[in-house]
Amino acid sequence: MGDDSEWMKLPIDQKCEHKVWKARLNGYEEAQKLFQRITDEKSPEWGKFLGLIKKFVTDSNAVAQLKGLEAALTFIGNAHVAGKTTGEVVSGVVTKVFNQPKARAKELGSDICLMYIEIEKAEVVQDELLKGLENKNPKIVVACIETLRRALSEFGSKIMTLKPVVKVLSKQFESREKAVREEAKLLAVEIYKWIRDALRPPLQNITSVQLKELEEEWVKLPSSPPKQTRFLRSQQDLKAKFEQQQAQGDQSDGEDEVETVAAVDPYELLEAVEILSKLPKDFYEKIEAKKWQERKEALEAVEVLSKNPKLESGDYGDLVRALKKVVGKDANVMLVSLAAKCLAGLAAGLRKKFGTYAGQVVPTILEKFKEKKPQVVQALQEAIDAIFLTTTLQNLSEDILAVMDNKNPSIKQQSSLFLARSFRHCTQATLPKSVLKPFCAALIKQVNDSAPEVRDAAFEALGTAMKVVGEKAVNPFLSDLDKLKLDKIKECADKVELPGGKKGAGGGSGGGGDKKPAAKAPVAEAPSKSSGPPRKTQSAASKPSAGPSKKGKPTSAAGGKSKKTADSKETLESELSPEVCEDLAGGVLPASCLQQLDSANWKERLASMEEFQRAVETMDKAVMPCQALVRMLAKKPGWKETNFQVMQMKLHIVALIAERGQFSKTSASVVLDGLVDKVGDVKCGGNAKEGLTAIGQACSLPWTAEQVVSMAFAQKNPKNQAETLNWLANAMKEFGFAGINVKGFINNVKTALGATNPAVRTAAITLLGVMYLYMGAPLRMFFEDEKPALLSQIDAEFEKMQGQSPPAPIRFTKKTAAAEEDGDEGEDQEEDGEGGHDIMDLLPRTDISDKITSELVSKIEDKNWKIRKEGLDETAAIISDAKFITANIGELPLALKGRLSDSNKILVQQTLTILQQLATAMGPGLKQHVKALGIPVITVLGDSKLNLRTAAMATLQAWVEQTGMKEWLEGEDLSEELRRENPFLRQEVLGWLAEKLPSLRTVPGDLMLCVPQLYTCLEDRNGDVRKKAQDALPTFMMHLGYDKMVKAAGKLKPASKDQVVAMLEKARAVMPAKPAAPAKPGGGKGSAEPSRAASASRSQPASDELDSKPEVKKVRGGAAAKKGAAGKKPAAKSLKDEEDKSGPIFILVPNAKEQRIKEEKQLKILKWNFITPRDEYVEQLKTQMSTCFAKWLQDELFHFDFQRHVKAIGVMIERLESESEATISCLDLILKWFTLRFFDTNTTVLMKVLEYLKLLFAMLNRENYHLTEYEANSFAPYLILKVGESKDVVRKDVRAILGMLCKVYPASKVFPFLMDGTKSKNSKQRAECLEELGCLIEGYGMNVCQPTQAKSLKEIAVHIGDRDTSVRNAALNTVVAVYNVCGDQVYKLIGNLSEKDMSMLEERIKRSAKKTPAAPAKQSATERSQREHPTNPNATFLRKPAQEDPNKLKIMYRTYRIQARQNAQLSESSHPSIPKEFQLDLDMIEMDQSRVCELPDLVQHKLDELLEPIMIPEPKMRSVSPHFDDLHNSTASTINFVISQVASGDINTSIQALAQIDEVLRQEDKAEVMSGHIDQFLIATFMQLRLIYSTHMADDRLDKKDIIKLYSCIIGNMLSLFSMESLAREASMGVLKDLMHGLITLMLDSRVEDIKDGQQLIRSVNLLVIRVLEKSDQTNMISALLVLLQDSLVTTAGPMFSELVMKCLWRMIRFLPETINTINLDRILLDVHNFMKVFPKEKLKQLKSDVPHRTLKTLLHTLCKLTGAKILDHLSMIENRNESELEAHLRRVVKHSGNLSGLKSDRGNEKSGLRTEDRMSKAKVSDILSEIFKKIGSKENTKEGLTELYEYKQKYSDADVEPFLKNTSQFFQSYVERGLRLIESEREGKARIQTSTVIPQHGVESSLSSNNEELKPAVYYERLKILRQRQGLENTSRQGIGGSEDEPQQRPAISSLLSSKPSVASSTDMLHSKLSQLKESRELYQQEHNSHSHSPTHAHTRSASPAANLDDLKKRLERIKSNRQ
Repeated sequence: MGDDSEWMKLPIDQKCEHKVWKARLNGYEEAQKLFQRITDEKSPEWGKFLGLIKKFVTDSNAVAQLKGLEAALTFIGNAHVAGKTTGEVVSGVVTKVFNQPKARAKELGSDICLMYIEIEKAEVVQDELLKGLENKNPKIVVACIETLRRALSEFGSKIMTLKPVVKVLSKQFESREKAVREEAKLLAVEIYKWIRDALRPPLQNITSVQLKELEEEWVKLPSSPPKQTRFLRSQQDLKAKFEQQQAQGDQSDGEDEVETVAAVDPYELLEAVEILSKLPKDFYEKIEAKKWQERKEALEAVEVLSKNPKLESGDYGDLVRALKKVVGKDANVMLVSLAAKCLAGLAAGLRKKFGTYAGQVVPTILEKFKEKKPQVVQALQEAIDAIFLTTTLQNLSEDILAVMDNKNPSIKQQSSLFLARSFRHCTQATLPKSVLKPFCAALIKQVNDSAPEVRDAAFEALGTAMKVVGEKAVNPFLSDLDKLKLDKIKECADKVELPGGKKGAGGGSGGGGDKKPAAKAPVAEAPSKSSGPPRKTQSAASKPSAGPSKKGKPTSAAGGKSKKTADSKETLESELSPEVCEDLAGGVLPASCLQQLDSANWKERLASMEEFQRAVETMDKAVMPCQALVRMLAKKPGWKETNFQVMQMKLHIVALIAERGQFSKTSASVVLDGLVDKVGDVKCGGNAKEGLTAIGQACSLPWTAEQVVSMAFAQKNPKNQAETLNWLANAMKEFGFAGINVKGFINNVKTALGATNPAVRTAAITLLGVMYLYMGAPLRMFFEDEKPALLSQIDAEFEKMQGQSPPAPIRFTKKTAAAEEDGDEGEDQEEDGEGGHDIMDLLPRTDISDKITSELVSKIEDKNWKIRKEGLDETAAIISDAKFITANIGELPLALKGRLSDSNKILVQQTLTILQQLATAMGPGLKQHVKALGIPVITVLGDSKLNLRTAAMATLQAWVEQTGMKEWLEGEDLSEELRRENPFLRQEVLGWLAEKLPSLRTVPGDLMLCVPQLYTCLEDRNGDVRKKAQDALPTFMMHLGYDKMVKAAGKLKPASKDQVVAMLEKARAVMPAKPAAPAKPGGGKGSAEPSRAASASRSQPASDELDSKPEVKKVRGGAAAKKGAAGKKPAAKSLKDEEDKSGPIFILVPNAKEQRIKEEKQLKILKWNFITPRDEYVEQLKTQMSTCFAKWLQDELFHFDFQRHVKAIGVMIERLESESEATISCLDLILKWFTLRFFDTNTTVLMKVLEYLKLLFAMLNRENYHLTEYEANSFAPYLILKVGESKDVVRKDVRAILGMLCKVYPASKVFPFLMDGTKSKNSKQRAECLEELGCLIEGYGMNVCQPTQAKSLKEIAVHIGDRDTSVRNAALNTVVAVYNVCGDQVYKLIGNLSEKDMSMLEERIKRSAKKTPAAPAKQSATERSQREHPTNPNATFLRKPAQEDPNKLKIMYRTYRIQARQNAQLSESSHPSIPKEFQLDLDMIEMDQSRVCELPDLVQHKLDELLEPIMIPEPKMRSVSPHFDDLHNSTASTINFVISQVASGDINTSIQALAQIDEVLRQEDKAEVMSGHIDQFLIATFMQLRLIYSTHMADDRLDKKDIIKLYSCIIGNMLSLFSMESLAREASMGVLKDLMHGLITLMLDSRVEDIKDGQQLIRSVNLLVIRVLEKSDQTNMISALLVLLQDSLVTTAGPMFSELVMKCLWRMIRFLPETINTINLDRILLDVHNFMKVFPKEKLKQLKSDVPHRTLKTLLHTLCKLTGAKILDHLSMIENRNESELEAHLRRVVKHSGNLSGLKSDRGNEKSGLRTEDRMSKAKVSDILSEIFKKIGSKENTKEGLTELYEYKQKYSDADVEPFLKNTSQFFQSYVERGLRLIESEREGKARIQTSTVIPQHGVESSLSSNNEELKPAVYYERLKILRQRQGLENTSRQGIGGSEDEPQQRPAISSLLSSKPSVASSTDMLHSKLSQLKESRELYQQEHNSHSHSPTHAHTRSASPAANLDDLKKRLERIKSNRQ
């Protein structure tokens, strides 16, 4: 019992975990009591048990487990947190409870599952139970099924999702366990109760016996649907209702029940089947077969597959096309009906996914209705009905309308019947007036058709439409029908049964209950195209209304309402006879008035008019017989009245009647002719216009305008025409543009433009100007074909109107109010809203479908890409020729869709261009192609190439502009696209949605389908995708609502869910408001977008500047104004706030900062340390700021619109000086806020932030303020993040700020921050931090290295091995900086480095030793001299480039950085001492210079001379221009500077420099100045080529046009340079090698081909390469190519590269016959020797390609052929020749060619005696050789024998010794070979010592003789170089000949011998010597630089620094000093 007492004392939760089961049992009992006691569901007590509940239910002891289950059930029912345990507990129940033998345990387990469902965790529970069905233990399976059944019966099918259950149900029927089968049967019965027959298809596969049993059970079930009996916690209101109903004894009326059970679509429960892969392999061949039986077989195979009720989505394009072809073209009607069945099956199986193909198939089916056979007709009907369900009526409208006036009555009949059937599936929402109107017009024609079946079908269709949308909606379209026909339509309407037995909107009344849906209907409908057959002018509004233009200019759409059908009886009033008129008029007018109307006396007529006017003025509107009155006025003399006073009165009365009476169009027709006739009259014109305006108000302006214009142009009076147009222009301004049918009078306007009378032309142009205000650019399209002179006048008028907004309308069509009450006008407005598109509708469109032939389509789909391209070109041409096209484009959509996924990206790009073209050409008709062609464009957004993505996005935007967004968001297509795991696609699509959604007022419900994908994107691996998804979240929420989004998040995994819900919370805060309804009557119509934008912008209060400006801007940009929250908030601000802004922005709170520091130290607040800022940090900062920041400023700083941030920073900049003290007091908070901005991606904000920080640190420095550690720690690390920014400007600013930071915070403390920065993943950041570290060490010495020097340097040195070049370079530079400060100690500090890294470092240190040491001191001095010498213009000029762009050349930029740093630190820094001989003198010179300011120019001049290379005398030039040297000196520095800019990282700088050089090169006389700079120029060029290749081309932000421009400049320059042989020959071997490398790499760069003009560029490079090969020094060129080939084979640069190098070599070989005398054979053979050393014959043959081997053989063979045996004299530069494979090869070749060609030239020179010897008989030869071999064989004479053999072989080089050696041993053969080689080497040794002086001589002579004409210094130089190389090689050979005084010059040679390569200066070495020079030319004052900048390695480069000799330098310095004195 002792044990018991121990656990009795434990707390409950510990008991529950105790190892003794009794303790646990007791714990569970107590826990249950505790759970029942706790009343607060959110009590913290619950939390203690969260982790234990799973143990409660899985207890291993059965007794304890029962108690545990009871306790768990109580916990779940009462605890708020219980939901978190769902997954683990239910899984525990399934595995550990359901297998228990005790029924009670199972029951409790089941109760727990249901309780979880009650607390809203149905999905998790269901998943776990379904997992349980896969358990091997049948007990568990049975219990799971039973629990599922209970859950379904209690909670119903709304809460339990049945699809997954039904999926696994049939599997349970196959179980071997009877219990499982029985339980499955019970579950099936339960499911059947809820979804009825939807369950049948999924259970088709179970056995017939089981099915029969089920059928029997199902029959017994009651027919009334079941009800939910248990409710979720969130359904308490339903529960109360249910209980109430129970109490009332179930007397509910059954309607609610319908609500409780939503019908389940059986389709949803089915598994999709993939059929495309199952098609017969030969299907496409068979379907084209000639025998109908084969075609039938193919179709039957498809029919079987298409019977699957649900099909997997895929590309069914080809299959649909094949079936369509059968339906359209096959002669066998049986096959036609079979194909139709297949199409019906596909449509039914694919549903919405078939919508893409609907547009192609429907026209064919409609045409095929001409068939009479009932079976065919029936099959076609089934097919078209199935297809209709996959798309919308709107998408098919154009196809249906096209066949409605077909000659064939069957087609008309079946089309109408199809419409009737289709209408049944529509609702008021899906059948808006815009769609219905054209159909009704077409059907009305058919009602009068001669064929009775056509009439009946039309009646049925109209009746159905009436039933669906209500009589009231259809009546306006039926105004022309007589009563009989109307009755027939109503009769049909009564017969119609709508699906689902619902009552239509029908009846006569349109019923009160229907009003609501009617109002809502159009909201769902995006602006739709009301296209149809050409309409008659039957009523005003059957014209498309042309509301606001595409540009979204604010229009008067709110105004000019068309009077349309306000009261259809009056609009078309019947004509009255003259007698009736007189009676009516007599009733209202005085008798005298009527009598005098036609009196002969004008005064009587005038009196009559006056009476008439009085009568009209007093008459009651209701009784005024307008038509009668106007007919009286028209009575003789009528409009022929001659007295102008009477006429004026008459016209005035017309206006009065029109204004006051119910004036119909019939009345208007009576008077209009007369009015128009008088418009041009001088005296009556004004009154006539007044009358026209009044009629416009009465009968709508659109109608009146059309009538008036056509009447005016029917007359010939130009005055009337001009005035009519003037009146119309004015009327448009007064009424607005709504409803105007431009097409109606555009032809008349064209006539007017061509009129001879200038007044008419002017009036027409003025009218066009007014129309332009409303229509914008599309208006010009009508006049494209006018004469240029006229067009320019029109354009000038348009130009005047540009930027003006149309005036608000002041007149309106009457009866708008009445119409509104009729609920009719409201919908009219919907059409007005479509204005933007309607203007496009007015354009005359061409039907191009006949041009889209099957040949064209097959071209576009051809296997050969060139033919595909041809097809696309033709398509583009067709579209551009047609300008505007109809929506019918045949099979083009499918063909183009295929090209969007073309493997050839150029074609994809072209297709996208065509699609953009299509969008403009087709206008709104594009909608029906969205599914087929638009969605595939979205797929292209996933392409890895940026240019394609950009093009795809441009295409997408162009399409959306025409179609609106609705079509894109409908269906699953968009969500399918987002499902692709492609980061590019996801970020593009989400960005696009985030941009488009805020401007939509309504979206289709299908947007919900994208939400799961959106949530996936929120957790995508790719940061950009996550960012875009977060941006899109609020825009989704604004349409779908927060609750729906949270509910959707419930389906995610718990971890993801928490994250997503948190993001939803954030998004909720920034959710944009929905755009407001349009500010006009009849609002709330979704399709009125364009006018909404306009009116929104107009209705802004003028004072509200903040809001209205952005608004207007947006309206211009797109059709709909984005009215987001950003635009709304400021509107609420009051003026009071504005005034507050004048106060201080920072409040100085004493000691507040200290307090904050203290709190952070004590951990009372969060330490400012994060990877990305979390909300709590932002909140904390807000709180801290609230005490010391002005309220309004804080609001701006934390506003979510970045423009507010920019504004706030602007204010802070303004107040920086005036509030410096307060700024410092809040400095920590300011800096913290800026760190948050570093995490924004907006560059505008970032640049503003950096601007402020620079000013801030400058101010802190002036105030001598030092940052506290607390401030630095919370700012510096985040600033360093930005050092790695990709944009140059940002990096530059950040570096400047880091430099300033060191003034207000110790550099030694900044150092560790930078060290942390080097650990970043961002390579740019690593590189920049390392550079900064180098600068710190350079500026402040080694003491800055913290914590210890060794540790820091080890960390820095690690980066020498980094994979990124810039990081490696930066690390090396930094270590070199250390070396400059502390010398060789650096090697100790950096620790062990890998061999490779160490060699790189040593190399870099060696190089820098020649340049850097003097830098620091020198800079400061330079700086001083410049500060005190502002008068010296050259000094400032030279400084400029350094300040402007510190990135001119990689190496130089360090120097500038140091320089800039030193400028900043002049006062503080102590310079490290520099042990250099002349340091002091030079410093002195500079100091002196700064003190003596009389002779600055002189000094400058001298220095200039000192810096310049020494010119080698040039005799010829001297004679021509003795001043050449001076000229050269003055220009050399300029050229150096310009060349340095060629390699600039900035494209524009480089282009400008190239342009300057090109200028020089193009002028023959000036080009000479480039001499001596060629290598330097070429180096800069190929550096730029490398930069473009590696950096610019990869940089997506750069415009590729700029890169092409830069490439063109480079190539242009090179072509100029290499067209001048004298300059071209100056290029040295190393440089040519690198240049060729750069050019060949460019030729092979596939990225260039993809750019526009890329192909052209590559052709130019080709040309350039040929020019370089021809014009360069041939020796250098061949050497360069050999070395390049060797490198490319070693590094395996790629077969194409080596191949091109070899092609170049072959070209050089082709030149050899002409150039053999000028080339230096020795050097070429040395290169070949080196090549063969690296690639011996065997190794060459092992290469994949034998071309290198062949190339080498060809080269040597050609050389031998050209020089013969003499070639063997040219091996002088090769050491130990006997080891060289080359010599042996040459000997073989020489011998061989001697045998072949008889070497005539040599033979002629030899003695005739030799000839006889030559012809020695073979017998004699063999005798001699056998003698020799005997000697070798004997011991005594072996030496003699070998010598004889050697001499014999020398004499008869072609003698064959092979047969003699063949039979000897291997040992003997090698002995002979070795002996011969020894003798050869002995003789060679002697010969060489004799000839070493002779050979160069020979070389010189030959070149002298050949090169006489141009003996330039370069030539001497070249020779000197060759001699040097030879001597160098000689000196360092084993014999060790040579003297010590030569040592300095020999060093390079030794180093080069160490490598296997020849001693040719590589261009990189050369580059450094060049760069050192460039530095000199930039920094004219720094002479000391010369002493180390000259690199002795390059004594042979012409322009190497002249100051190699120190004595020389001394002398010059002396000279300077003496000059000064």
